[in-house]
Order: sequence, then structure tokens, then C-alpha cells
Amino acid sequence: MSGPVPREAPRGRWGVILPFAIFAGLAGLFWFALQTGDPSKLPSALIGKPVPEFVLPPLEGLKSDGGEEVQGFAASDLATGAPTIVNVFASWCVPCLEEHPMLMALAAEPGIRIYAINYKDDPASARRFLGRYGNPFSRVGTDNSGRTAIDFGVYGVPETYVISGDGKIAYRHVGPLTEEAITTEILPLLRPEPGTPSG
Repeated sequence: MSGPVPREAPRGRWGVILPFAIFAGLAGLFWFALQTGDPSKLPSALIGKPVPEFVLPPLEGLKSDGGEEVQGFAASDLATGAPTIVNVFASWCVPCLEEHPMLMALAAEPGIRIYAINYKDDPASARRFLGRYGNPFSRVGTDNSGRTAIDFGVYGVPETYVISGDGKIAYRHVGPLTEEAITTEILPLLRPEPGTPSG
């Protein structure tokens, strides 16, 4: 009666090992895509399509340098004729801090508009983060439930999108921004060559 046991044991082992091997392989691909900073490794199905419908309330208590309340925003605010950068960030996100100086530098450029989706964050912590490191965002919407991020297809924070003037997703960057991504991908979408369609 001990004869069948050796024949069945390997099948049982593979039944346990195979799902873990598949998961490890997929996790490795996902990690590689994040490390390369190449959004083409994790393409968005929404590229070229209108942003999903959403309305995000403002980050409570956040004020501009002039003392005015910083407003939240909606999908309709992204279809006003000019391209907009939308950055998904959180105060608890270490890579968000890594890319923050680049966002500050971008915001200092004339004519560049950056909005933020504050993802599953504590309002006081988010305000402290922006107070300490600077606020590059002209509008900040809070996504406490993560619903809007899901609709955008966000894998994790940070992520950055360029929305064309007609409200369509033109570009997506997974992970912290890099100088190369800003120079070769983002700026050309914000400042198209003369005669090049922007939307």
C-alpha cells in the first residue's frame, strides 16, 4: 500500500510550489518595471482616453503661500485647453520625498500646472509634508478611499500623469520621477514643438 505514495507526493509538491513560482515571476517583472522607471513596462490602458470621472475634495486646511485655501479638483478641471501634470503622492511614501525636488523645480517653470491626488493619507501629515518640503501643487484633491486612484489604474505611489488640454491621459510614469523622464517625455508634452498637435 505504500507504493502509490511516492507517485502522488511530487504532484502535491508541485501544486504548492507552482503558484509561488508564478507569483515570484510576476513580482519580479513588476519590480523590474518600477526600478527601470520605464512606464512602458507597465502600460496604462487609459493612454489616449479621457480621464475617469471623479470629484476630489481639497486637502483640509492647506493654504497657498498667499494664504488662500488650496482647492480640490475634478475631471472637468483637466479639460480646460492646457496640459496638466497630475501627481499621486502621500506623506508616508518615501519615494515621493525622493522625487519632490523635481516637482518643485517643474512648478517653478512658467506655464506648468501641477495638480496632486493625495492618496490614502492623514490630512495633518500631508500638510506637514508640503509645509516642510514645499508645495508644488496648485490644486490638491484627497483620495482617502483610493477609488480615484483605482480608476486611474494606479499601482502605487508615486505615479505621475500628463493630461492633455482636452482631458485625455497622454502619459503615465510609474514610480519616482527621473530627470530623463521629465526631459524626454513630460516636457515635450507640455511644450510641443510649433505645429505639433498638443492633444
